[in-house]
Amino acid sequence: MIPVREALEQIRAATVGLTERAQFMEVCGTHTAAFFRSGLRGLLPLNVRLLSGPGCPVCVTPVGFVDQAVALAQQKQAIITTFGDMLRVPGSDVSLEQARATGAAVRMVYSPEDALALAEKTPAREVVFLGVGFETTAPGVAWTIKEARRKNVRNFSVLCAHKTMPQAMRALLVAGDVRIHGFICPGHVSVITGAGLFSFIPKEYKIPCVVSGFEAGDLAAAVAMLLRQRNEGRAELEIQYRRCVYMEGSAPALALLDEVFEPADVAWRGLGVIPGSGLALRAEFAAWDAERKFPGLTLPAPREPAGCRCGDVLRGVCLPPDCPLFRRRCSPTTPVGSCMVSSEGACAAWFKYGGTMDGVEDNMRNPSAGG
Repeated sequence: MIPVREALEQIRAATVGLTERAQFMEVCGTHTAAFFRSGLRGLLPLNVRLLSGPGCPVCVTPVGFVDQAVALAQQKQAIITTFGDMLRVPGSDVSLEQARATGAAVRMVYSPEDALALAEKTPAREVVFLGVGFETTAPGVAWTIKEARRKNVRNFSVLCAHKTMPQAMRALLVAGDVRIHGFICPGHVSVITGAGLFSFIPKEYKIPCVVSGFEAGDLAAAVAMLLRQRNEGRAELEIQYRRCVYMEGSAPALALLDEVFEPADVAWRGLGVIPGSGLALRAEFAAWDAERKFPGLTLPAPREPAGCRCGDVLRGVCLPPDCPLFRRRCSPTTPVGSCMVSSEGACAAWFKYGGTMDGVEDNMRNPSAGG
């Protein structure tokens, strides 16, 4: 990892004489927060623009999934277990946190294993864990499901909303809503899958990709690497995060995912249903699949919050301040949309850091402009 100052000097040198603004998208929510927290966004030249993509798992979880979880708690009297951020994501009518306030059994856990332990302690109650996240967290859920089968814990199940990144990135490129000159690919996902997962982007779409770490020096170096590729007319997959990421990924984790899950068509907030972009439990694990275990839930059609532009933010079509609800009706204490809930959400990052950074708004306005 090169020093931040050196990486910034490389960025400035690479942008001298740049006739078209370089527009790069980071698709990892942790990268979004790190760019803001480190102050790097405000240090980039004005002819480099960063966009946030659909890399926050809480943010891309659709309203209908929250409604389904609330219904399981209210109609089936299940104990819903989930990570903290999911509690506050608004559903059509209420969030899980609000449902808990009216008597629903909703508990925060720190791992799927915590949920399994709860099921073992309360055999008379159904315990449902909300499987939300990308390839990073899915192996832990897969292991827990196998452990539930080994122990024959039948009152435990997973409501699965796990998603995988490649098809979402392909959907962004196919839609063409925003011009992307390069991707900063997610480091955590790549530790599991290997960087090779993203090789189709430079091969098929001729767009440079760099897998980055999360320190300020990592991120600045990744931007410099993308600019170097752009200036040299190259479109390749490069790894900046070499201390943790390899091309091939983790064979045991990938084998575990393949054993428990199979590809599925799933809905993403802002992107709609993307074929093959999700993970569903295989038939042999049906006894631990909440979707199969609790069929026939009475659910009206999900309703998106009026005026919320989270979907556009997740596609890079607009910035959080462009949403009419931002800082007005929508804030981290009173979130209307999912992007304001998670610490990895673009709206939450803009709210916390964006208004205090000189020049950052000028650097990022009008992201859908061609350059």
